[in-house]
Amino acid sequence: MQQCLKAWVFGKVQGVGYRLFCKRKAKELGLQGYALNLPDGRVEVLICGEEAQLQEMIAALYIGPTFAQVLGVDVESSEPQRLTGFMTGG
Repeated sequence: MQQCLKAWVFGKVQGVGYRLFCKRKAKELGLQGYALNLPDGRVEVLICGEEAQLQEMIAALYIGPTFAQVLGVDVESSEPQRLTGFMTGG
């Protein structure tokens, strides 16, 4: 059953390839969603897919790409959405 989670990642996560990292990992795991830079310096990530893949993606969000410094990730359930692929923006 498809589920969706929304995460807000904070730390040094803008300008370090974090959104592209999310896109690559989501594609690898077969997840749909998006990663957006927020004005306050966080990255908002929505992911939709199967539970095991969602949990693997959340674990990856805590690590991020090489130059990121993730200080924390806030996660909550989100309403299921019909998405195609994984988009980046902001």
